[in-house]
Amino acid sequence: MGIFSNIVKGQLIDVIEWTDPTNNTIVHKYDMNGKEIMMGAQLTVRESQVAIFVNEGQLADIFRPGRYELQTSNMPILTALKSWKYGFNSPFKSDVYFVSTKQFLDRKWGTANPVMMRDSEFGIIRLRGFGSFAFRVSDPELLLKECFGTNSTYKVSDIEDQIKRQTVSCLSDAIAESKIPALDLAANYDELSNFALQAINQKIANLGVQLTSFVIENISLPEEVEKAMDRRTSMGVVGDLNKYTQYQAAEAMRESANQQGSVAGMGVGMGAGVAMGQMFTQAFNANQNQAQQQAAPAAPQQAAAGFCPSCGSPIAAGAKFCSNCGEKLQAANVCPKCGEPITPGAKFCMSCGEKLQ
Repeated sequence: MGIFSNIVKGQLIDVIEWTDPTNNTIVHKYDMNGKEIMMGAQLTVRESQVAIFVNEGQLADIFRPGRYELQTSNMPILTALKSWKYGFNSPFKSDVYFVSTKQFLDRKWGTANPVMMRDSEFGIIRLRGFGSFAFRVSDPELLLKECFGTNSTYKVSDIEDQIKRQTVSCLSDAIAESKIPALDLAANYDELSNFALQAINQKIANLGVQLTSFVIENISLPEEVEKAMDRRTSMGVVGDLNKYTQYQAAEAMRESANQQGSVAGMGVGMGAGVAMGQMFTQAFNANQNQAQQQAAPAAPQQAAAGFCPSCGSPIAAGAKFCSNCGEKLQAANVCPKCGEPITPGAKFCMSCGEKLQ
């Protein structure tokens, strides 16, 4: 009799519990190993766990954290599904699933492809970003219905990719709707993170999970945009060109002086500094002179007093030779104003009326 009772007892389960050694399992199906659950068995549900009994594919009773002695009184749905009467004490078969409700932390996300956005200053640019997020099961019953299926285990990796895809999509919308300039994105990571967190939770709520945190660690701009930003920053830092030239010359002298053989190094540094200073000063002065010449009004040309009788070129008043052909000018024979021949001894030019002396 004792041997028979031991065999029967060996086919019954009197303690049901689960501990997760992997730290990345969301749902675990308790292994019955062909055994039946003994009425009055002890069920232990630890903190951050939920136990769900499933009868022939139908979700039955859900047990929150605590210690339970399985009776028909605390399994009303399973009792109704199996048409048990109160006081039923025979063993029974049922699938038991443990669902982890703890937070799964430090899950990484990143943009596999650049996110296009229109910036008011740089036009259309491509952005890349990465960061981390944490999530937990918010509705165990919904998770089993929508995601778990008939698997014996369900891990973080099985749902993580779906969350990542929603993350990139919602982040793109967040950046576009915020209209934050590219130069100011780094100063608004918290605002973008909160916006993306709410948007992502709305899209994954039907899976029975929710994000508890969403962090943007970096949003990077294209290399050419970063170079343009660096040049703009450098120009702002330089400020006064003359002072910057003096600073560069002083730095060259200091670095050269620190080289091996300080006397020779200082000589080279001073020479380089002076040459650099002269180069920048000459360039600056040349630009200043050019600007002044462009701004100054053109000097009026002196009116010609007459014309050369040989080549017809204009001649200045009182000139004795033509500046073009070198012809000797005879003031008595040529009008100093219009260059027409005049009669010796005439007091006025017959052509223009100029008074002759």
